[in-house]
Amino acid sequence: MKKAFIKLDRDYTISRIDPRIYGSFIEHLGRAVYGGIYEPGHPCADEQGFRTDVLKLVKDLGVPVVRYPGGNFVSGFNWEDSVGKVSERPKRLDLAWFTTETNEVGLHEFYDWTKKANSEVMYAVNLGTRGPENARDVVEYANHPSGTRLSDMRIANGKKDPMGIKLWCLGNEMDGSWQIGHKTAKEYARTATEAAKLMKWVDPSIELVVCGSSGYTMRTFGDWEYEVLSECYDHVDYVSLHRYYNNKRGDTPSFLAKSMELEEFIRTVSALCDAVKGKKHTKKQLNLSFDEWNVWYHSAEQDKAVWKTDKWGRGLPLIEDVYNFEDALLVGLMLITFIRNADRVKIACLAQLVNVIAPIMTRSGGKSWAQTIYFPFAEASRWGRGVSLRAIIDSPLYDSTEFTDVPVTDAAAVLNDDGGVTVFCVNRDMTEPCELKIDLRSFGDLRFDFHSVLHNDDIHAVNTELAPDTVKPTPGSAAEIDDGFASVTLPALSWNVIRFSK
Repeated sequence: MKKAFIKLDRDYTISRIDPRIYGSFIEHLGRAVYGGIYEPGHPCADEQGFRTDVLKLVKDLGVPVVRYPGGNFVSGFNWEDSVGKVSERPKRLDLAWFTTETNEVGLHEFYDWTKKANSEVMYAVNLGTRGPENARDVVEYANHPSGTRLSDMRIANGKKDPMGIKLWCLGNEMDGSWQIGHKTAKEYARTATEAAKLMKWVDPSIELVVCGSSGYTMRTFGDWEYEVLSECYDHVDYVSLHRYYNNKRGDTPSFLAKSMELEEFIRTVSALCDAVKGKKHTKKQLNLSFDEWNVWYHSAEQDKAVWKTDKWGRGLPLIEDVYNFEDALLVGLMLITFIRNADRVKIACLAQLVNVIAPIMTRSGGKSWAQTIYFPFAEASRWGRGVSLRAIIDSPLYDSTEFTDVPVTDAAAVLNDDGGVTVFCVNRDMTEPCELKIDLRSFGDLRFDFHSVLHNDDIHAVNTELAPDTVKPTPGSAAEIDDGFASVTLPALSWNVIRFSK
């Protein structure tokens, strides 16, 4: 059996964790909205047509913020189409996903849904086909109390009180050639800066996320962040990062090591922000919004077939990845990485929430169920609140075809507000369990609460409507505490949550 050691100390802190790192994302894409959160006529639909079975799963997941309405969709979207009487809203071709958008669910409806889901809206404005004036207008519509044309329009549309949306995205992936209204860094920086100024003049209390490069492997990466931030640093609060991983090669040891690249990505973008901070001689620190992240690759061939047979349909079954057990392990490792970088990562949105590369799946007219990736996210969201601790990890290492010196055991730890300690860890070893020893001496008298394990002997095991419990957490081994040291056994290839309380 392999052995690993984690030293924790209540004074070795990184940062208080912003709960918004457990955010998610609903885009007008595929069946995320129509057939996902919204399905009038379903046995579980409420008076607004929202599925209450889906709402329960979302509430149990604990997402404090949901990014909306896109994504690529937003770069061709007119926000005015989504307000007013539903019967009078226009139907539009969505050129991002080659579907027809009916606008049945719009700003008011989604705002209502987030309240039912115990969440908040993170609203993205269109800086692809539109500009600063339209961005200003939607802030005024949503957040200004009354007495202007747009705020009074909101009131006439049934919402007397301001929505108070506090978090706004300045477009989406604007350096991507696939993006409607794709821009150079210079073009985007000027547009985003002017939009930011107008939006904050309307409501100084809002926070703004400016687009970073669409990905770590983009040709524009690095230069884009530096040029954009050099222009708009003083007017924004966060820069966005997007990252998806896949295991197309079937190389599990490398796949589970990809969180190491994620860590480097975070450090690199933080350094770019700090380079601009130094250049400007400002004390303001810009933090990170990881507003798209997940595993994404299973549905590529299926999507081609959908578009071939039903282009321009409504609510098409697009990007419906069926996640397996090893996907859940990487999602857990990515969450560990976010917790460990809580001093810079303040927002993160699992993309997406329902049906579209999602932890929650539904069948139209049928049941809803949790995918494998649901469980590490739900446990991190529940127990990963408080202060991130600087865990000093001594673990055996391995090399893969893509990475060297990969820790067999990776972990993050949280000092919870009730004085307890929660350790999240993954054993990457394909065959051997690991005996983990944890130094808890500085926390006083702690008792072992529970050890939750996510494991399956089949790395390709999935959850389905007919077999929704194939992969789910089970009780692990009891931890023995002796003179402030706790010992627990981590099964081979497992996500683990180990909780100690006062």
